[in-house]
Amino acid sequence: MRVDDFDFALPKDRIAQAPARPRDSARLLCVGDGVGDGVGDGVGGGLADRTVRDLPALLRPGDLLVMNDTKVIPARLRGVRSAARGEAGIELTLHRQMPGGSGAETRWLAFARPGKRLKPGDTVRCPGLPEATVVEKRTGGEVLLAFEAGAAALLEALDAAGEMPLPPYIARAGACRDDRDDYQTVYARARGAVAAPTAGLHFTEDLFGALDRRGVDRAFVTLHVGAGTFLPVKAARVADHRMHAETGTVSAATAQRINDARAAGGRIVAVGTTSLRLLESCTDGSGRVRPFVGETDIFIVPGSPVRSADLLLTNFHLPRSTLFMLVCAFAGTARMKAAYAHAVERGYRFYSYGDACLLEREK
Repeated sequence: MRVDDFDFALPKDRIAQAPARPRDSARLLCVGDGVGDGVGDGVGGGLADRTVRDLPALLRPGDLLVMNDTKVIPARLRGVRSAARGEAGIELTLHRQMPGGSGAETRWLAFARPGKRLKPGDTVRCPGLPEATVVEKRTGGEVLLAFEAGAAALLEALDAAGEMPLPPYIARAGACRDDRDDYQTVYARARGAVAAPTAGLHFTEDLFGALDRRGVDRAFVTLHVGAGTFLPVKAARVADHRMHAETGTVSAATAQRINDARAAGGRIVAVGTTSLRLLESCTDGSGRVRPFVGETDIFIVPGSPVRSADLLLTNFHLPRSTLFMLVCAFAGTARMKAAYAHAVERGYRFYSYGDACLLEREK
């Protein structure tokens, strides 16, 4: 497969610059013959226009939502490189904490802009943060940094001084005050992500109440989403692209709840591509989910078996992206291209702050 196979026309004005308010008022496109029946505007061809607030009516008692409870940290930093050859402005986006630091040192991989200005041994000073030293320079503007602080102290400093790491597709000079809340799910718990699991941004406490009354339960997994999710696919062939590793956890209790729900006839609804990627990383050939703690760099593309979920709630993704490849693997490439063409025509809003779709897995 070629990356060009996953291209489509997307007007720039379809990329959302701010979220829907309230969150659950966002539009929801149902894709598949078994979702969307009886609620709102059916448009034929296995497509139906809904809103996120319709979700309880679209699910059945006994269905189980699997949600990623990672919490985004303010991981975008602006500072100054200090070196013998002079000072220069630098922007960093931390994306993955690394082992190897001492109790008084914490190491993170980061994307640097402009990366060519940094060399091993350089120091970086960002207002309100401990000094960092460049330990290693990697390809693609990636560097390994050692901060002069323990992990907990560094996270506290980031909370006070860092910026929320909005995607580059949001055309603003930087994050604003509202983004601290907007770019975080209401159920975020485990600090460590540098990108939001954006399908979860649509949920509210009122929506959870309606789902409870419907008999739809929820379980939580954790995948710390990295900034690699923003990186464009530069390879011409899909097989030549390499995913960045991310750290995830599925507890034994959660794995058992997922397996029990399916055994009882309930459907597993992955909330977001991050939840699906983590579930697929710990699901065996029979579809049984196992406990998991570790890293995953799974790349789900058409032809990859998807066994862990029956439905996928996800936002609309960009052309040629690994996430559009994933939804094509889940629901079928032809069906997703038709759904996205419909979404563009009907004015759906794309990407992190955009609208959502509920996809039925292709059999």
